[in-house]
Amino acid sequence: MTGSAGIPYGSGVAGGSGMPPRGRRRRLLRWVGLGLVLLVLAGAAAGWWLYAKLDGNITEDTSAEAELRRYERERPAHFGAGAQNILLIGSDSRSGTANSRYGQDEGTQRSDTTILLHLPADRASATAVSIPRDLMAEVPSCLKPDGTRTGERLAQFNWAFQWGGAACTIRTVERLTGIRIDHHMVVDFGGFKKMVDAVGGVEVCLKRPVVDEEAHLRLPAGRQLLRGEQALGFVRARYGLGDGSDTERMERQQQFLGALVEKVKSNGVLLNPARLYPLLDAATSSVTTDPGLASLRGLYELVRGVRDIPTDQVKFLTVPRRPYAADPNRDELVEPDAARLFQQLRMDLPLTITSPEPDPRVRAEPDPEPDPEPDPEPRAGSSEPTREGAGPATATGPAGASPEPSPTRSGSPVGVTPVPTFTGTTAAAADCR
Repeated sequence: MTGSAGIPYGSGVAGGSGMPPRGRRRRLLRWVGLGLVLLVLAGAAAGWWLYAKLDGNITEDTSAEAELRRYERERPAHFGAGAQNILLIGSDSRSGTANSRYGQDEGTQRSDTTILLHLPADRASATAVSIPRDLMAEVPSCLKPDGTRTGERLAQFNWAFQWGGAACTIRTVERLTGIRIDHHMVVDFGGFKKMVDAVGGVEVCLKRPVVDEEAHLRLPAGRQLLRGEQALGFVRARYGLGDGSDTERMERQQQFLGALVEKVKSNGVLLNPARLYPLLDAATSSVTTDPGLASLRGLYELVRGVRDIPTDQVKFLTVPRRPYAADPNRDELVEPDAARLFQQLRMDLPLTITSPEPDPRVRAEPDPEPDPEPDPEPRAGSSEPTREGAGPATATGPAGASPEPSPTRSGSPVGVTPVPTFTGTTAAAADCR
């Protein structure tokens, strides 16, 4: 049948299209639904692939865990519930393509940098304590790579890593400080460069030009954005920066780490997936960790706990030390200053950081790399090889006391014990302005 205009009943308006039949609409909805499901599955698959890739990047240090379990009874107890102590070890290994350019691979590695990172239970601050590589310390009997064991001895601190890797270094630190180490991370030269590049470089300020052929470093004075290779040279340089002492090198390392923290937080890296992934990829593929951190989830929990710490509460300092009495080219702890610092960290108690005063004294000249092969049986008071970058005592012990009563983490007074003050710096002070 047709209407008066000759258009069949049930048709749409002339020149238009009518509503599709019910069956056609159902088929269209099914295809749309299927497409959405496929998109969700593809996104989930991509997310899982990225997670698995990052998770699989991490190298798990099972040998160190086994060695630490062997000596569990002699390790210190853990005080300060909720606090964490993480040992960060920078290895000078020459193995692999990325590291071979810095010297011949002799099958051994030393701890070029060792930092004890203390995270209090409330995560309101973070304290990073540098341990000098030339500090004389009691090194326990350690398992060597060839399966033999060293004897317990007094030796230069960084030899612990050469003799027995991370486990030996951890046990040496625990014996030195009485602080229980919860986790550890080892990063080599190549890994350090990758992480710096992942954040787009780190800015530092130089008062004078830097030329250090040993560190492959040439920089003009002024504000400099350091990327991987230059950043590594900056934290390792001795001959073209300052007085060439290991003291100044540790100060530069602390300055650089503070600037790195400032860069990560100011650019929103930790909250920006587009920036976070390259950093995570570089970090996870560059570190060797204990099993507790050897997963993306473990590292994420660690990062989540520190991402909201203000930069002025990220503190850097060096253990109180002075020239070793038996050999001024080595270091020894200054007591009772060192004991008081270790006590504050061990019990998860607060401490204050103040900027150090310039040291007017002249420092000794550095000796060339590499460190000598350690004497298999070094003796206290023996004449050991001259250390790299020897310097005089640094004022890193308590510099004064706050007159106010010491507060608890919750802010309530608990007596009149003053909060100890140590010289150091903060991540906020590293801002290059």
